[in-house]
Amino acid sequence: MADFKTHITGSTIVGVAYGYWGVSQQGMTLESGLLAGGLCSVSGMLPDLDSDSGIPLRETGMFAAAVIPMLMIERFRDMGLSHEAMALAAMLIYVAIRFVAIEFFKRYTVHRGMWHSIPAAAIAGLGAYLVMPCPSEAVRVYKSLAVLLGFMVHLILDEIWAIDFRRARLKKSFGTALKFFGSNIWGNVSVWAKLALLCYLAWGDHAILDRLRLRVRLDRQQYTIPQPDPANFFPGLQQQEPQPEGGVWNGRFALPPFHDTPHR
Repeated sequence: MADFKTHITGSTIVGVAYGYWGVSQQGMTLESGLLAGGLCSVSGMLPDLDSDSGIPLRETGMFAAAVIPMLMIERFRDMGLSHEAMALAAMLIYVAIRFVAIEFFKRYTVHRGMWHSIPAAAIAGLGAYLVMPCPSEAVRVYKSLAVLLGFMVHLILDEIWAIDFRRARLKKSFGTALKFFGSNIWGNVSVWAKLALLCYLAWGDHAILDRLRLRVRLDRQQYTIPQPDPANFFPGLQQQEPQPEGGVWNGRFALPPFHDTPHR
């Protein structure tokens, strides 16, 4: 089995190539290419979330807890959250990942279980797709595939390291990474059910985003407060009407000056 350094090195090399391919061949911006390459690199650590302890679990958990809230900024904007609400949501997501999700992986997963599988890689890619909404569907798919690619690099390296080239034989761990089903039926049901749920959410995500954006736009129009006229609060700022010479201005025309002559 490949170690942590091998996994992160392999996924980083593939991430650099993937980012370059997107910028040079697919017309992606430099920022999108760099982000996709970085996502592919760090996604090479995701399968090791089922490790009971050690560097992979700690590093992957801390990185995911810190990065995922930042990737959800566009989602927060679509929901119409204020800056304070975004900060609060980011803190809650960090706590949920750092202390709840990681503890869940420790207790309810086994190393080389169904989290080391092809459907688990699809779950990671679909999760990234839902986390990172984008006005351009091509850019959104490009970034999501980077996560899927990094996950798959980890699985492929595990299978390569399960081959004993010196003795020309396969190790017992061969076939435990690139698989569709495991030996535990409940693990299979759990992973495939999550994959089906994420597929359903991803399929209807565009309609959900359109409704959210429409609701936010209508709320802004409804609760927009008109700007007050400063002249209502400061009478001195009111524009003085011009006074014509030799007459009194009545708004339409000048009246001749009125002279109060005494009666004889």
